[in-house]
Amino acid sequence: MAKGIYKQKGSDFYWIRYAGPDGKVIRESTKTTNFKEAQAKLEGQRRKVREGQEPERIKTIPNYTFSQLAEEYNKWCERQRSIRSKKGFVLQLVEKFGNVQLRYFNTKMIEQFQSERLLKGNRQVKQGDEWVCLPNKPATINRLLATIKHMFHKGYQWEMCTEETLKRVRQVKLLEENNRRLRYLSREECAALISKCKGTTRDIVITALNTGMRKGEILSLRWENVDLKHGFILLDRTKNGERREIPINDDLRSVLQGITRRLDVPYVFFDSVTGKPYQDVKRSFSTACEPVKYFV
Repeated sequence: MAKGIYKQKGSDFYWIRYAGPDGKVIRESTKTTNFKEAQAKLEGQRRKVREGQEPERIKTIPNYTFSQLAEEYNKWCERQRSIRSKKGFVLQLVEKFGNVQLRYFNTKMIEQFQSERLLKGNRQVKQGDEWVCLPNKPATINRLLATIKHMFHKGYQWEMCTEETLKRVRQVKLLEENNRRLRYLSREECAALISKCKGTTRDIVITALNTGMRKGEILSLRWENVDLKHGFILLDRTKNGERREIPINDDLRSVLQGITRRLDVPYVFFDSVTGKPYQDVKRSFSTACEPVKYFV
């Protein structure tokens, strides 16, 4: 492909890149899928720069609002695995920025939003006869920031905002998180925990202790990814996008072989009534942890 012409991910059109009169790089869509037409437009813009003229921008982006971007982003989220949490964060952002035009977003605006959430968040609790809002934790605010950054990234791909706006949003830094110290269990503690678990919760806990898999990976585990013959679990959609092969030891093999499979349900761990995978096991796990004084 000729220098200065490229394809932008998420766009069907050819994009061009050239230096403007001030030396700054200009990137814009040609609004055409024809390579020769894109090449001609690039040469035309470069010629105007050489002649000292201000090149006409090929495309003028409409004044989209944040709500309009959120609407398109929610449609895109329908294909994603974490749709529920994504839509929850988007809703909070729309409540704050809904009618603001995308071109007005800047670093200061979003940093002020971070400060507001640190002082007064959206966590409502009842104190006496009144409901009050407690500050959000840095981790929650960082999830919101990651969401808004990704929204503008997609907005740029969808030609709803300029690259300059995207850069301003990306300049906002994450807050420092005070993560809790990891809790490692001894063999005795593992045995005590397992002894307090029952039924499916026990199987899930044994799987977690013997594999190190994330909660979401365990709850969404399908039989097609379990190879008892060769002794491994294959995870091909991990959080970091890499494939992982997890060995199955004797303890885990015993648990998996003891689970009754249903031909109409692909999941290893599922609700026997609905046939759907569990969303969480926090309540039953917390109950099991109380007698052995664990923190969850």
